[in-house]
Amino acid sequence: MGTTRYTGSPEDADITRADSLGRQIFSDVANKWAMMIIDLLGERTHRFSELRDAIEGISHKMLTQNLRMLERYGLVERTVYATVPPRVEYTLTEPGQDLRTRVHALCDWTHRHLGHIEASRSRFDG
Repeated sequence: MGTTRYTGSPEDADITRADSLGRQIFSDVANKWAMMIIDLLGERTHRFSELRDAIEGISHKMLTQNLRMLERYGLVERTVYATVPPRVEYTLTEPGQDLRTRVHALCDWTHRHLGHIEASRSRFDG
């Protein structure tokens, strides 16, 4: 599966414009739950219950909504197996893997700078 690049106008991808497709995508994908799901799926394929158990605090509803949104954007692939009970697995697509490298970099950045950020927050709040 290859990645198809959008050939529309640059304005469509401009996240500073309120009416751009880019802003809608950015708004949907750059939320805390989606980023955690993307990072986890970058490690391996997961079942729904594995994702729910791995992401502390996420509700069934929020996990479902985010997985559907990521599937709609072509970042996650959902596979249903005809078993009883049905088994459903989620994996990242090629564009999802590409996004995962950026999400993982943000996670690494957070770990590297956590001490600095906490010290700054304490100074600011104090």
